[in-house]
Amino acid sequence: MEEKDIEDVSATCMASFLRSVADTLSEEGISTFSKIAVSNAFLDRMKGDNLMLVSENNGKIDGVIELKEGRHVAMLFIRPEHQKKGIGRKLLSSALNDAKVEIVTVSASLSSVSAYEKYGFECKGEAGESAGLAYQPMEIKLNKAIHATSA
Repeated sequence: MEEKDIEDVSATCMASFLRSVADTLSEEGISTFSKIAVSNAFLDRMKGDNLMLVSENNGKIDGVIELKEGRHVAMLFIRPEHQKKGIGRKLLSSALNDAKVEIVTVSASLSSVSAYEKYGFECKGEAGESAGLAYQPMEIKLNKAIHATSA
């Protein structure tokens, strides 16, 4: 991801979030996520130890993943009209190749748990809530990671 992509990345995250997650959360959760997904927040995180990758189609961003500190999937969003086309799997595979640990974690939105299970993640512990965001802790051992070349 480059700085020029930030507006499109933010729009991609918000479009997917509003379609798939927002209606399961309180106003607090929607507000919290909106603050995480604004352009300035992405720019700040780009300056840290976060790997941010995008998928492009005809010059437009159609997916994004953020791997925090090489150990935690912080964002994985695909534009709604491009979902179920393997973009998430390819982004995840690429990000996991740069992981710095054997076990990568994610705090999956409750509506995305089944997608992460398809990628090889397993639920670890009870679902929780923070600042209005409901999540399920999950993890994957990298030797079990599903790569983009898989079915």
